[in-house]
Amino acid sequence: MAKKAASQDRTSLVIVESPAKARTISRFLGRGFTIEASIGHVRDLPQGAKEIPDEYKGKQWAHLGVDVEQDFRPVYVVPPEKRKQVAKLRQALKRAKDLYLATDEDREGEAISWHLCEVLKPQVPVHRLVFHEITKEAILEALTNPRQVDESLVRAQEARRILDRLFGYEVSPLLWRKVGSKLSAGRVQSVAVRLIVDRERQRMAFVPASWWDLWGTFAKRGGEAFQAELISVGGRRIPASRDFDPATGQPKEPSLLVLTEQEAAELAARLQNAPCRVAALEDKPYTSRPYPPFTTSTLQQEANRKFGFTARKTMQLAQSLYENGHITYMRTDSTNLAEVAIEAARDLVAQHYGREYLPDQPRYYRTKVKNAQEAHEAIRPAGHPFDLPDTLRGELSADEFRLYDLIWKRTVASQMADARGRRVTITVALGDAEFQASGTSLEFPGYLRAYVEGADDPEAELADRETLLPAVEAGETLEVRGLEAKGHTTQPPNRYSEATLTRALEEKGIGRPSTYAAIIDTILNRNYVFKRGNQLVPTWTAFAVCQLLESHLPDLVDYEFTAQMEDELDAISRGEKGHIEYLKNFYYGNTHPGLKEQLQNKTRSIDARQISRVLIGKPAGEGAEEIYVRVGKYGPRVEQGDRWANIPEGMAPDELTVPVALELLDRAQQSEEPLGHCPETGKPVFLKMGRFGPYVQRGTADDGEKPQSASLLKGMKPEEVTLSTALALLSLPRSLGVHPQTGEPVMACNGRFGPYVKCGQESRSLPNGLSPLDVTLEQALDLLAKPKPPRGAARRSEPIRVFEASPVTGQPVQLLSGRYGPYVTDGVTNASLPKTLAPEEVTFERALELLAERAAKGPAKRPARRTYARGTARSASPSAKKKAAPRAKQRSRK
Repeated sequence: MAKKAASQDRTSLVIVESPAKARTISRFLGRGFTIEASIGHVRDLPQGAKEIPDEYKGKQWAHLGVDVEQDFRPVYVVPPEKRKQVAKLRQALKRAKDLYLATDEDREGEAISWHLCEVLKPQVPVHRLVFHEITKEAILEALTNPRQVDESLVRAQEARRILDRLFGYEVSPLLWRKVGSKLSAGRVQSVAVRLIVDRERQRMAFVPASWWDLWGTFAKRGGEAFQAELISVGGRRIPASRDFDPATGQPKEPSLLVLTEQEAAELAARLQNAPCRVAALEDKPYTSRPYPPFTTSTLQQEANRKFGFTARKTMQLAQSLYENGHITYMRTDSTNLAEVAIEAARDLVAQHYGREYLPDQPRYYRTKVKNAQEAHEAIRPAGHPFDLPDTLRGELSADEFRLYDLIWKRTVASQMADARGRRVTITVALGDAEFQASGTSLEFPGYLRAYVEGADDPEAELADRETLLPAVEAGETLEVRGLEAKGHTTQPPNRYSEATLTRALEEKGIGRPSTYAAIIDTILNRNYVFKRGNQLVPTWTAFAVCQLLESHLPDLVDYEFTAQMEDELDAISRGEKGHIEYLKNFYYGNTHPGLKEQLQNKTRSIDARQISRVLIGKPAGEGAEEIYVRVGKYGPRVEQGDRWANIPEGMAPDELTVPVALELLDRAQQSEEPLGHCPETGKPVFLKMGRFGPYVQRGTADDGEKPQSASLLKGMKPEEVTLSTALALLSLPRSLGVHPQTGEPVMACNGRFGPYVKCGQESRSLPNGLSPLDVTLEQALDLLAKPKPPRGAARRSEPIRVFEASPVTGQPVQLLSGRYGPYVTDGVTNASLPKTLAPEEVTFERALELLAERAAKGPAKRPARRTYARGTARSASPSAKKKAAPRAKQRSRK
């Protein structure tokens, strides 16, 4: 009886990835279910030598964590930060009558379910629950129709993981030896870097072209005026930007008429009194169809365009919306909508916009993206009917609301009628010249009433889309109200933004949209790229790495080869190709050399100096030497023969032209000439340009001691620095006098965080406008007398955000602002935020990931204490003995 009662008390254990998802699902399931979170993957390949099991240490392949000699068997370990959670899941499983694995429906989620089975080794029935939205209806439907873990999806994910491990762990050490430490290579990452570098190369090779044309103002007598642009003169076409070769700046066709400023002005004067008439009138209807619902990639692109969200932030917000039951699964390549979703969208169209905005038949969309993943649904509001955005305004954060509103509008607009309008083109004949004006009129806005891509306000955008022209007829005489010459210059191709890089990768079939956010984070953190506004600018390190890979491992950064790898990995997921066969071909080769063979002898054959040198150009003049950029241990520098100069931090590669490089070299050469000599020491005083800006220096390294240096104060310009200014800077810290109460010296200093005054243990920052070169003793005493602003614990007494309790420590997870930037803490472990992650982008799940990564590294290393063998005498200085004496007396009293 007791055993029967115990079995009746058992519940079904449901395991999901995150606590937020667990909370949402628990709302739909009764007391017979226990919901727990795995908090992501519970197993992975070893992250370092200390995680490799003892039985494999000493093997040649051990550093890879993959047995490349035995069918590429992966070595899986439970990371230290996951052991407590795994133990918790094992205890929960002991009380369960069956196990439901409710991880995400993609390959990664399938792999998490498989690893949970491998680690927990359940002795009860196991079911796989799959749903694309977290609603009561979807959860109950999944419970009614569970399935088994899909081995094909698991093997596809495992093959990707092993492939990425082999690529990264085999190629990255080559970069460390030949380019620089802390670099990394990756199957998608390296190709993304090459795309960005290739675009910068185009900008560097770009030659601008200039041309002039005319804008005319015309009107019927007494009628409304309109403007038209000159398109031809005497039968010769006026060029547009696309008509010039970006590499030479010359027109692509010799028949084009390229006007100078003077020629345009002369043409305007000649045409001023020429006969004018309407040569042609074209009036055509046009139709614009709605955009398909969002995929992962298009959502990232549109959120970046409309709101400036990074790919990571968009995915974090979407993850939160999904896990709280507001949208469908956010990692998808599909634009397909379920029938119930189509019905819900059409009902909303009829209710909110009117029947005239509803097409006769539902719209169906099919994915056009290369390598579309298994047939998921598009990203849309969850459930049916869809929740109206305004009903969720109080429940969602501001950014979550903006993203949900965007998804809602795009989904509803995808089921609306076409927009219809007319395009009118007027061709004006003025003498032997022709001008053209184009206008549009919107007859029916259709889907544009709800959603306009790239615009926040559809109503305002509709008004901007209309350009109305006055009614005219062919052959009608016009009067000339004015002719204005206008100049134009071609522009280099735009750099990639996160949105355009995402689109380029997807169009080429490289990688998966769900991984693009992590890829962009990686290339930023590895210093391959930096951001300038919304642009992704490559560093010179990225150029050096691309040169190495393009010259010695070209397949690994070839766009078509990488896309083909994606095709083959998709074939594995469909069960059409064996993963072991594929990994063997990649690593050992078949018809082409494999990775292992390609890497052989590369360490000896690659010339690091040649790889790390990028040609800038050659100055004009006979005998002039070429100018290069060299990427070195202490950063990039520009070189010409024996001359060299540091490149200023933040200068984009396309800005380092030959004239700019010569200016840097000349300035560096001038810095070898002293401003003068110090009257006290007789040493020369220099103004130098360093990697982080200008500074002054007294003496040289040839003097046998390290020369003294001092940075320029904020606002100082190098050209204004004189010998006296340099000596004043080198005098810091300078004594202002003695404190009248303590008798201690008062000093003026310039430190890492700016200028300040100090007396004993007390210091105060100098306010803006007060220089350490000019501050007086009285001003310093006044500052020191004021209370010191709170810092440290006092300053961060109020956390930026407080999340729920950590599953590891049980204490609330907090986001705080520290001396060295924002960080998260669970009461035991502190983890700094990466520089690419803004505080407002931090979610509870992301905070747990950061804390787990930091905990896995162990406590911060401290300098080791010096130890002595037993019996070895240890000498102490007289001062040390003097300090030790009082402590010895205290111990004897005790």
